[in-house]
Amino acid sequence: MPPKRIAVIGAGVSGLGAIKICLEEGLEPTCFEGSHDIGGLWRYESSRPSVYESATSNTSKEMTAYSDYPFPDHFPNYLHNSRIMEYLRMYVQHFHLLKHIQFLSKVCSVRKRSDFSCTGQWDVIVETAGKQKSYVFDGIMVCSGLYSDPFLPLQNFPGIKRFKGQYIHSLEYKNPEKFRGKKIVVVGIGNSGTDLAIELSHVASQVFLSTRRGAWIWNRVWDNGMPVDTVLFTRFNAVLTRFYPTFLINRWAENKLNWGWGSYRQMTSYWQRIL
Repeated sequence: MPPKRIAVIGAGVSGLGAIKICLEEGLEPTCFEGSHDIGGLWRYESSRPSVYESATSNTSKEMTAYSDYPFPDHFPNYLHNSRIMEYLRMYVQHFHLLKHIQFLSKVCSVRKRSDFSCTGQWDVIVETAGKQKSYVFDGIMVCSGLYSDPFLPLQNFPGIKRFKGQYIHSLEYKNPEKFRGKKIVVVGIGNSGTDLAIELSHVASQVFLSTRRGAWIWNRVWDNGMPVDTVLFTRFNAVLTRFYPTFLINRWAENKLNWGWGSYRQMTSYWQRIL
């Protein structure tokens, strides 16, 4: 019986792992990647949607690595995007994945075949060099990611059309140079918003970080230099959260975050203010 053919859409972090798992299971994967290289958003390029030039991982290498291919020991705990790309290329080479990837190939449509109820097969149309080609696959793995298309809810900003300045989504941001000397508002206190506000503060005349609610900003490094996620996100701690009341966990977190701030620590409990 011939191996089942699997279409993998996207050669980013998820797509590469999907190819490798398919090969382990005796399947026949074909990965379609719309760009000229692997890496997805982690491959920094100034001319396309990708991470910004200074982007560094918010998870440690121990938590970021594929389970069967750890990062080299000499890599730092938190990785610049160029290091992530170096690691992905090593992964592709080690598991011989490159021959299963078709670059500059855009998936135009994925549809169930007319006999899908019997065969479970799919019709896939792919465009390469301006020409479309049809394929039949036994399974589809969609690994195109969540962050390729920016979400910019301008309807939530009354008067934005009359605004004389520039507004962009973080996906368009590459480096801070064109914002030098300007007054900037960064909307959102997620990972990107926090990173960009800090970076822009070094070149802008003034930076405001706008958020609808409070947030706790954790250091990447725990006591004794340990990566914070390797300390907090353990099986043992996951079990503890089932038995300890939420308010106790929150109180511990608040005390931990305040530790070392001296007279600048919160004078009123965060939870008393928002509840």
